[in-house]
Amino acid sequence: MRLEPCYYCSSTIWPGHGIQFVRNDCKIFRFCRSRCHRAFKKKWNPRKSRWTKAHRKFTGKDLTTDSTFEFEKRRNEPVKYSRELWQDTVKAMEKIGEIRTKRERHHIMKRLRQGTLDRKAADLREVRDYIHLVRAPNATKPMEEIEMVQKAMAKRDEAGELLTKIGTTVSTTKKLSALRRRAPKIEVTMETSDAEQAME
Repeated sequence: MRLEPCYYCSSTIWPGHGIQFVRNDCKIFRFCRSRCHRAFKKKWNPRKSRWTKAHRKFTGKDLTTDSTFEFEKRRNEPVKYSRELWQDTVKAMEKIGEIRTKRERHHIMKRLRQGTLDRKAADLREVRDYIHLVRAPNATKPMEEIEMVQKAMAKRDEAGELLTKIGTTVSTTKKLSALRRRAPKIEVTMETSDAEQAME
């Protein structure tokens, strides 16, 4: 039983199925269904039809170069029948099919991973370019906000040192220490955007 590939979409044609067209120069074209036959008669390019194997290879969605494709080539050479040879051939076909499936899966995951990284980079670029739409018009710049926070922290530390120097009572000292424990810790991180680096 020989399985033929469709000339247009490269899908499998089983015996008793499909359409066969013989040209004047005796070249045989086999099609899996009338859709492929109609596209061939209209002289459509298979690489421009999104549902063909040629389009998937052309756009990089499927593997194009792999050592497993060498086994699919037709070899019109007569081979003497041997039971052991047939058994070994069937086993090799199964093994090659597993290897090819594994490589195709790896290729697809690699392609999807690159798409995820590209989308994340595009999102970060969009946030960086259009941050002025999100920030309020009366809001201060990031550097001014950082300076204001640093000044507030310095004032709070100075006030605490003055109270301890004056000599407060035990109760006020306890209250002060309790307030310091409750006060949230503020951490300042300096980040500069690409635009600010270019201006510098």
